[in-house]
Amino acid sequence: MKRRSNSIGILILIGIAIVAQGIPIRPVNADTHIQFVDVTQEAGIRWKHVDGRSGQKYFMETLGSGAAFFDYDKDGDPDLYFVNSAPLPGYVSQEIPTNCLYENNGAGTFTDVTEKAGVGDTGYGHGCAVGDYDNDGNLDLYVTNYGVNRLYRNNGDGTFTDVAEAAGVTEPRWSTGCAFADYDRDGHLDLYVVNYIVFDINENPWCGFKEKGIRAYCEPDNFIAQSDTLYRNNGDGTFTDVTKTAGIYNTTGKGLGVVWGDYNNDGTPDIYVANDSTENLFYHNTGDGTFEEVGFRVGVALSEDGAAENGMGTAFGDWNNDGWLDLTVTNYAQQTNTLYHNDADGFFTDATAMTKTAQLTYPYLGWATAFIDYDNDGYQDLFVANGHLHENLAELGQEGTYGQRNLLFRNNTANGTFTEVSESLGPGMTLEDVSRGATFADYDLDGDIDIVVTNSNTAPRLLRNDGGNRKNYLQLRLTATNGSTDAIGARVKITTGDLTQTREVRSGDGYLSQQDLTLHFGIGDYERVDRIEVVWQRGTQQFIENVPVNQVLSLEENRSE
Repeated sequence: MKRRSNSIGILILIGIAIVAQGIPIRPVNADTHIQFVDVTQEAGIRWKHVDGRSGQKYFMETLGSGAAFFDYDKDGDPDLYFVNSAPLPGYVSQEIPTNCLYENNGAGTFTDVTEKAGVGDTGYGHGCAVGDYDNDGNLDLYVTNYGVNRLYRNNGDGTFTDVAEAAGVTEPRWSTGCAFADYDRDGHLDLYVVNYIVFDINENPWCGFKEKGIRAYCEPDNFIAQSDTLYRNNGDGTFTDVTKTAGIYNTTGKGLGVVWGDYNNDGTPDIYVANDSTENLFYHNTGDGTFEEVGFRVGVALSEDGAAENGMGTAFGDWNNDGWLDLTVTNYAQQTNTLYHNDADGFFTDATAMTKTAQLTYPYLGWATAFIDYDNDGYQDLFVANGHLHENLAELGQEGTYGQRNLLFRNNTANGTFTEVSESLGPGMTLEDVSRGATFADYDLDGDIDIVVTNSNTAPRLLRNDGGNRKNYLQLRLTATNGSTDAIGARVKITTGDLTQTREVRSGDGYLSQQDLTLHFGIGDYERVDRIEVVWQRGTQQFIENVPVNQVLSLEENRSE
């Protein structure tokens, strides 16, 4: 890998426009072709996912788990957290699987600090999300389980304390996805928890061909749905369940993925939930503390043919750089993943076929997904993690394979289509794993986005991006002073020549996972950014102009009213 030194310019934005400070970084001898290299072992990652299977086909075994990139120790590089599962009845092992926190050493390697940090939960885990819920300047961590959820408060000294019970967010139902956002813009992060189905581990139904002794995982239709939960942050370290009063209560969804995003550019974050076998839900934030479910009306609840699909992961991203957030959701095999184009009028159009992604995703069972600019050309590409549910597909008379390769669609920019390019990006991208979650960050600070993928019942993969930094970039780290310090919900627009890009700082998206909160912009061949516009969580705007590229820029909100 070709590395380059990294500098960080620290700016406090005051007034309408100021000139950037900081020394730009120039690329040196970059690779001629982009390759994603599997560096899991050499990076020191020894963690392994354990789903606790014993042949009895407990339904939670199918979901896998997520991961998070976040800078828990505030040293400037993203650390890595993995969520694990737990033994189920009949599982035999001398080792107890735990969640794991790896500290980024800053030299391309990680050190396991789980025990010291106190975040080694041994529950049957699924998802995680990050946010500074108590506004003390340290990123906190929420973990979902089949069982009691955890809220790890970051103590600021390298350790965490589980405060879920005291904060009122243990959640009695089976939880999957989760995400923080300040939906009422009061300066305190609220929490959305996705709940799945009613499942009693002592009443595990038999599915498959009983007369032949061939057992399979049951379908979601065999189980009762549960409502998700919205917790409002009280500002004193506790939360209140406002699910019903806010208009979120809905017992029709079997939720897995969740993403917050301001789809209609009105300054308030909305919620999209990917549901497994039922209509996806889209909650429009009315701005008065309540939500209206509009998924069917705006065109994102069903497939183009009007069918409910098996939604897994979901993400917002502005793939055509028009300033409006588009949407994607992954689905089961033989359904295709869906790309929804934001029409900028409150409605979405199913653009799956016209973007040329439909046929390619049809055979795959998709989970995590994200819009990332892996080649720094200024347009967001699309990553999808794949893997089937059933290891005995042939025995069940079904097509496909248990392990499947992941997909990376390059944005063709000019014509609104994508080209699947994973096979040209090295052997690390073509392995047939049983993938589930994924998280993204420039973990080695060389100017391009790297990928971590979690795999069901085995080791994850850390895929280092070698060569994505051949084109220029700009990374932004935002710190808010009039809201949650992590700036979750802030929106940034940058303009360079005829290239305009929009990003939001976001907690918890994709599938059960958390991306690094640092915003990454590919700049192509431009050497300066003409203008940066930041709209902070509570609506104030600040600007910066004439910014050198190839640097990490820290921006602090102007302290005001």
